[in-house]
Amino acid sequence: MDKIPLSRRGFLTTSSAAVLGAGAFAQPDPDKPTRVGVIGVGGRGTYLLNILLSVPATSVPAICDINEENLARAVGVVRDTRGNSPDGYSRGPFDYRRMLERDDLDAVLIATPIELHAAMAVDAMHAGKHVASEVPGATNMDDCHALVKAKRKTGRRYMLLENYIYGYERMMVANMCKQGVFGETYYAECAYIHDCNYLRFKPDGSLTWRGETSRDHNGNTYPTHSLGPIAKWMGINKTDRLVSLTCMDSKGLGIRRYVEKKFGPDSQQAKTQWAGGGMCVTLIKTAQDRLITVYYDVCSPRPLNLFLLIQGDEGLYDSRQGIYLDGVSPKDEWQKWQTYSDKYEHEYWKTRGEEAKTTGHGGGDYFVVSDFVEMVQQDKEPDIDVYDSATWSAVTPLSQESLRKGGSDVKFPDFTT
Repeated sequence: MDKIPLSRRGFLTTSSAAVLGAGAFAQPDPDKPTRVGVIGVGGRGTYLLNILLSVPATSVPAICDINEENLARAVGVVRDTRGNSPDGYSRGPFDYRRMLERDDLDAVLIATPIELHAAMAVDAMHAGKHVASEVPGATNMDDCHALVKAKRKTGRRYMLLENYIYGYERMMVANMCKQGVFGETYYAECAYIHDCNYLRFKPDGSLTWRGETSRDHNGNTYPTHSLGPIAKWMGINKTDRLVSLTCMDSKGLGIRRYVEKKFGPDSQQAKTQWAGGGMCVTLIKTAQDRLITVYYDVCSPRPLNLFLLIQGDEGLYDSRQGIYLDGVSPKDEWQKWQTYSDKYEHEYWKTRGEEAKTTGHGGGDYFVVSDFVEMVQQDKEPDIDVYDSATWSAVTPLSQESLRKGGSDVKFPDFTT
């Protein structure tokens, strides 16, 4: 793919269609119910099920989970909310395929452990079902390509449930980027820094799937929360694309210290060799010669930090500081982002902000589920599509490849071609 021309008029015109929610605004039609099967109803899946049931235009005829307790709880949620008891599927790890054979499902929502997302999504599309997948969409390059191939072959719709894009402040910044407030953007930073050590162990001390991930894999294994908003602001896969990355990481002292304190220095857990566990920093170049820095650390003892920065030649937004616009803001002084909220508030928040506030991730959980239902009802491509899912998820295997090569530069496939 050749570099896209960087003239201001051309860039601002083409990028306006690349920002989340830039198209016509529509809410799900309650008179056109969407029939959704849910695969995976642990804590996160049950939470999403409740939000799905809060959208009037939905029904849930079937639920799959190999954990009988989880399944019974989720069936009870539907029964208490809607009055019907959905059919349950729990015969084993592949029983979801039996559920996919039903002809009364328009789509499925997948909220299983991350290593299962891609295979289940591919199976669902081949079964004629639209897909909503929790993040990340895939954990290896083969699965990234498989998602794209399945979508193209079947013609089904696929949406990645990346809720961090939809927060009030982030959608306001999306509007500002769309309207060229920061000028021509050329640099961005994003981070997912979140102490998740407590999620790595079951009560009996054995590893959860998150623990197994830290044990077996280095690199950025959870890239979409941080990269998703930046990618939308920069029009990635619309007016620009990711072309290469390089990755470096530190040793993982945080997770070792946590395990020794919790289980003892001589415990079996303390003898575990962790592939990941330190600060991981990834530098990404785009076709337009823009640069993105991605920070990832889920093992160090520090407060949650999910900062975002977008720099243009006329100003910038930094979630840690505020907004600075050259010639508009007081000289060398940050302005609070709220200064611009009335002018650039996103249409989603103007019309459905009160409903969104009742859900998690800054309201993002409401909007991401609602957009999924709208995608199925209108049979249209979502804002966060299969190409976004493959591209953002590819950061995981590519960062691991770069680390294996001593931080060498590695190339992104162009999933859109």
